[in-house]
Amino acid sequence: MDNIRNISEKYNFDKITTYGDFIAKVPNNEKFGKGKVILVTATTPTKYGEGKTTVAIGLNDALNIIGKKSIASLREPSMGPVFGLKGGATGGGNAKILPENEINLHFTGDFHAITTANNLIAAVIDNEIYHDNKLDIQEVTFNRCMDMNDRALRRIKLEGRNESFNITAASEIMAVFCLAKDFNDLRHRLDDIIIGYNSRLSSIHLSALGITDAVLGILETAFKPNLVGTSGGYAALIHGGPFANIAHGCSSLASLKTATNYADYVVTEAGFGADAGAMKFIDILTRDNKFDLCASVLVTTIRALKECGDGELEKGIYNLATHVNNLLLMNSNVIVTINKFDDDSIDDIDFIKNFSKSLGVKCVINDVYQSGGYGALDLAKEIVEIEEKNKINYLYELDDSLYNKIDSYVKDICHVAGFTCSFEVMNKINSFDKYKYPICVAKTQYSLGDKKSLKGDISNHKMVLTDIEVKNGAKLIICYFGNILTMPGLSENPSVKEIKYVDGVISLPR
Repeated sequence: MDNIRNISEKYNFDKITTYGDFIAKVPNNEKFGKGKVILVTATTPTKYGEGKTTVAIGLNDALNIIGKKSIASLREPSMGPVFGLKGGATGGGNAKILPENEINLHFTGDFHAITTANNLIAAVIDNEIYHDNKLDIQEVTFNRCMDMNDRALRRIKLEGRNESFNITAASEIMAVFCLAKDFNDLRHRLDDIIIGYNSRLSSIHLSALGITDAVLGILETAFKPNLVGTSGGYAALIHGGPFANIAHGCSSLASLKTATNYADYVVTEAGFGADAGAMKFIDILTRDNKFDLCASVLVTTIRALKECGDGELEKGIYNLATHVNNLLLMNSNVIVTINKFDDDSIDDIDFIKNFSKSLGVKCVINDVYQSGGYGALDLAKEIVEIEEKNKINYLYELDDSLYNKIDSYVKDICHVAGFTCSFEVMNKINSFDKYKYPICVAKTQYSLGDKKSLKGDISNHKMVLTDIEVKNGAKLIICYFGNILTMPGLSENPSVKEIKYVDGVISLPR
């Protein structure tokens, strides 16, 4: 690992605050710079892992190797998945962000600050109700959270009402934290959070509690992006960590903005498949933030596509086609990259290359796991050679009806026949239609639809919209499909059982 001061000097970062030798906080920039943004996404996730983070880090290093100053802007790992099914989230092989253990386990305390801010609000809400309830709070819509997979907290009984915990990554404070343009915007978004409703069915906002300054005090240091190094010795800003299946799935706007001021290129990654994080990145972040999204990189593996096709690449290639077409629907500059494994056959690689060409996009092999940045030189050169301006398109206009926004998503991105919902949920759709915000779909990450088992052509399927919420601070409308949960649980044999601590050294599963 290179000392963080050496890395910061390569990019001329000012006034860094170091956390030991390998981690630092950097000041936020008020405006976007000239750096071009590269979005890394993937085909539908499988048990094999497609390697978006690994490719993003490797591509970042490759751009630096060919003489283009580049910074990776990535999400912070949540300790829930680190202890759960996924394990660590810092890349792999020779394309990693360092120091791995510190980043995976607590890091600079940003998640703790967000959790504490969230739960302070929850405590003050109940305190207000206990002491005469002068705000006339009749329904509380703001939940507690914690950064852990704990299914026992999905349904809890408080004094006087039932409630549930969210995992911190799915909390509105996380969304507000990651979508705020600057610290002043963070204040306004916090004030706008709806905490509940009174007896006249009017919304009650966080500003009514009079605690916004206290919440800002908790979040002040956390709001500064974290600077670390890659295994190649280049810069990465790691900040914010919303999940892409139940939240918007992108690193903080603050870190993206800051990175564009110090680099020619910024490589960022959006969670899960392109139907999740990538769609939300374009639909939510690019609408009123002026930065240059120069290209989208779609990561896939031969193993993953075969898994999507029940063992047959010819069937699984449909998944690649769907994600490519979805990305082309939203932006014009799309590149496919195959994350290479040793057992990949030449015939399979050529099949994917030729298929990608038939879709109108280029396909480039990368070998970042084995070779680090040197394994993504072809991919980096391909991106640098892009001359045409990326054309951004949106599925809907913000003034469209909420029903049509949801309908557009399920038909154009999920490629199903439509959606159904209960009478109660339909009433919510009508009630929330006044909020002209983007939608943020919460659904399973393991298929294009609302059930994990859905594969192949699902054009006759109708998705089930089970609930809908307005997040007025985040300026989002969350649409819940199927059995999606905002508090994950641990599997029978979670990754936490594989963590070893021997002679002062901790080892995490990879």
